Amino acid sequence: MQTLHRAVIFVHRWLGIPLSVLFVLWFVTGIAMIYVGGMPTLSAQARLERLPALDLAAVRSTPTEAAATAASGFGGVSLTTVLNRPAYRFASRYGTSTVFADTGEPLDEIDVATAQRVAADFLGVDASSVELVTTLERVDQWTLQMSRDLPLLKFAVHDGAGTQAYVSPYTADVRLVTTTKSRTLAWIATIPHWFYITPLRANQPAWYWTVVATSAVGCLLALLGLVLGVWQFRKSSPFTLAGSIPYRGIMRWHYITGAVFGVFALTWVFSGLLSMEPFDWANAESLEIADDALTGGPVELERFPAFTAERWAPLLEGRTLKEIEFRRILDAPFYLVRYTTTAAEADPQRERLHQPYYISGRGEPQHLLVDATTLTARTTPFPTETLLANLRAAAPGANITTHELLEEYDSYYYSRSGQAVLPVLRVKFDDPLETWVYVDPALGQMLAGVHRLQRVERWLYNGLHSLDFGFWYYRRPLWDIGMIVLCLGALVTSTIGFWLGLKRLKRGLA
Repeated sequence: MQTLHRAVIFVHRWLGIPLSVLFVLWFVTGIAMIYVGGMPTLSAQARLERLPALDLAAVRSTPTEAAATAASGFGGVSLTTVLNRPAYRFASRYGTSTVFADTGEPLDEIDVATAQRVAADFLGVDASSVELVTTLERVDQWTLQMSRDLPLLKFAVHDGAGTQAYVSPYTADVRLVTTTKSRTLAWIATIPHWFYITPLRANQPAWYWTVVATSAVGCLLALLGLVLGVWQFRKSSPFTLAGSIPYRGIMRWHYITGAVFGVFALTWVFSGLLSMEPFDWANAESLEIADDALTGGPVELERFPAFTAERWAPLLEGRTLKEIEFRRILDAPFYLVRYTTTAAEADPQRERLHQPYYISGRGEPQHLLVDATTLTARTTPFPTETLLANLRAAAPGANITTHELLEEYDSYYYSRSGQAVLPVLRVKFDDPLETWVYVDPALGQMLAGVHRLQRVERWLYNGLHSLDFGFWYYRRPLWDIGMIVLCLGALVTSTIGFWLGLKRLKRGLA
């Protein structure tokens, strides 16, 4: 037993010397990520705000005619503005095809000068202040998740904010905007926390196993520390807590803070490990519900009439039309109309959203669901019984046990910033993995599905990592204070461990 005791001390001590650096890094950046979030992105709301108004009067071709020109096969179809002209976008898993709606001609690859104007118009600056930096053939630090969008033209904007814009020469639109501030915040928080260094992150297997290995060894270090916390405890007689701690000086504080906050250090590192799904255990095959369960099949463009600006005018009064998406819902044709309002009081975030560079959104763009046959806005949700009937037909091997219209988030469908749609229809099935499906009754679409293993994973990852329990998660700054206190406690014990490790290493080298 004495040999085992010494072995545990030896392993904890020498693992702690290098890993305490990572623990310090993780807890410092973890606090920063509470407010910074992830990597810089271009939100859907910001993109919509920067789009020019869609000119329906200039539309000459129907979506069916445009589809004949586009590349074969498509999933989503929308009408938007490209190069200040109305254009149809046909999206598929192979990419995006664009056909101009005024002439019916396809979009060709744009040159640098045109891309420069695209970036300038989007950011609301003069084209002379936009300068080409490079043509990206490989991902850089800010496009690590955008490999499918390559190549991209990267422009620098001389606006005093260090703005950089990435333009696709094939779709003629801005794909990403970053600023000096957003890039700096990412370097402070997300990049070091998740090892998002370009050479490493671009190599998916190397990055994956680096995170998994360091997290696994970190779990071992924290676990051994907790074991030693119990093992080293010496119950004094008469009993006093102070007299039962066999250390003095800074080591005493390492012991105390480790005993108190070591549990959180372990759960945070363990949940970070689970975020990588190292054993793929939660991805079991669950109830299969076809993608067209609530649509009736792919979009049938011939069911959408030609655009007439006069017919749309009453519907758009007081709104600035930005984009129209073609949808099929319960076997009927609909337009999902995205727009902005001209009245600033209609959106309290509007002033912020109109900044020329916008990094993260605060919700979905404003939209209307319009019946394509009658051209009237739908103001009521789709009938619950109709949605349930379609789900039953799409899952013949399972029965619906319960369903409920949620006006508030539950533990598996939620959003701290309020971005997730409400109300939502929650439907529970009796399949072997007890699948739950969440449906948006306003748009007649499935939003999410989780089975039993994924619900367990939600608690093992988000529950342990973000401590997103309902009693304080939506009561900020209560959650912020709690997370920061716990992170600081774990940071203190890690920093003391790092200092002790340096002293031990110095003595060993001497």
